[in-house]
Amino acid sequence: MSSSDQQEPHAVQPVQVLYCQICTFPPEYCEFGSSLTRCKEWLNEAHPRLHEKYYSDEALQSKLGTLSLEAQAKLEKETAKKEAKAEAKADAALKKKMASQVSIKRIERNKRKFVTAIHGLEAFDIELKKAAKFLAQRFATGASVTKNVQGQDEIVVQGDVSDDVLELIESNAGIFKGVPAANVELVEEKKKKTTE
Repeated sequence: MSSSDQQEPHAVQPVQVLYCQICTFPPEYCEFGSSLTRCKEWLNEAHPRLHEKYYSDEALQSKLGTLSLEAQAKLEKETAKKEAKAEAKADAALKKKMASQVSIKRIERNKRKFVTAIHGLEAFDIELKKAAKFLAQRFATGASVTKNVQGQDEIVVQGDVSDDVLELIESNAGIFKGVPAANVELVEEKKKKTTE
């Protein structure tokens, strides 16, 4: 058979799916998310035709036509409750984030050797391993993530780089974006002398 006798099948193009910028669901599933009103506002601004298709009065009546009035009221009440709960959770997370402190400790190991320990970055959604790698490359020294005495993760950088780390965090450079400078404190810890 020659190539002209065979019919080449048409390539099927992939379907382009639109995702909501608020809840990351497709717009027809935003109602199952926790922020339906914000999703509706976004859809109305970004894609008015889709908003008309899913949330116009006719579309809502066709969806709710099978429900009784009691069921409709219950559904609206549950949706409002779910949105309020999600909003309260977001506010609590923001308050916790703003109350968190980042402490930078300069710890003396021997007479002239120091290490710098940075604790509290995980509250600002910073990946500690990436931050340790960034600091190691930045200061050309060793850096690792270890557990401190309280059992919490902290970054330990070899050398006295506490002032430099403080400047990095205050300037919101690189991986430290989003850490408020007011929440950073510098602590100096000296090794206790043992008496014989």
